[in-house]
Amino acid sequence: MGRIFETRKATMFKRWDRMAKAFTRVGREIAVAVRQGGPSPEGNPALRRAIQNARAVNMPKDKVEAAIKRASGADAEDYQENIYEGYAAHGVAVMAVAATDNPTRTIANVRVCFNKGGGTLGQTGSVAFGFNRMGVFRLDPTGLDLEELELELIDHGLEEFGESENDKGEPQIVVRCALTDFGRMQSALEERGIEPTETASEFIPTTTVSLSDEQAEEVLKLVDMLEQDDDVQQVFHNLA
Repeated sequence: MGRIFETRKATMFKRWDRMAKAFTRVGREIAVAVRQGGPSPEGNPALRRAIQNARAVNMPKDKVEAAIKRASGADAEDYQENIYEGYAAHGVAVMAVAATDNPTRTIANVRVCFNKGGGTLGQTGSVAFGFNRMGVFRLDPTGLDLEELELELIDHGLEEFGESENDKGEPQIVVRCALTDFGRMQSALEERGIEPTETASEFIPTTTVSLSDEQAEEVLKLVDMLEQDDDVQQVFHNLA
């Protein structure tokens, strides 16, 4: 087991620490999951992932249940996932995942961010070829037999397993699988009584770009602007 690569996260964690924003973001994640796979967590891995993320930001259980019920209703807001691709300064590839009920508004806002941030919004597929979309689970290593766990998870779609640190500098284990194996991996962890500290669907770059600190700040300025948009759920890039 080695060190696993993760790109710089800029200000994402600062935003998630703001409770109101975090609840809104998780609520939209729940809405998209219910729309795509129904209101039952047992048969909807994306919804189980959203519920786990709700726990991670301390969203009360009654609010989670209310969000699922609201998303299941006939008058539910029609949130859909849209992915925007482009380049930041210095040729860094950027992908922004949004949950929106108004794609016209969202793409206009995203385009403004790219323009102000010194980047260029591209067409669908313009940078996606440089990323793999994977299911990602972050675990607290305390009390885990990591070698045994790694071997066991191979049968459930494990592709990458390694050490990293969370935003507080604390050790964590990162488990990655193909997105199609997300449900299998989630069930395997649940069967072993392991509750991830975070679960996600993420775009993992196949290659990265190394820049000076000054150049990296230019890129992260754009990442920050995108993350500040209410419709944007996640931002990924290939800056090392």
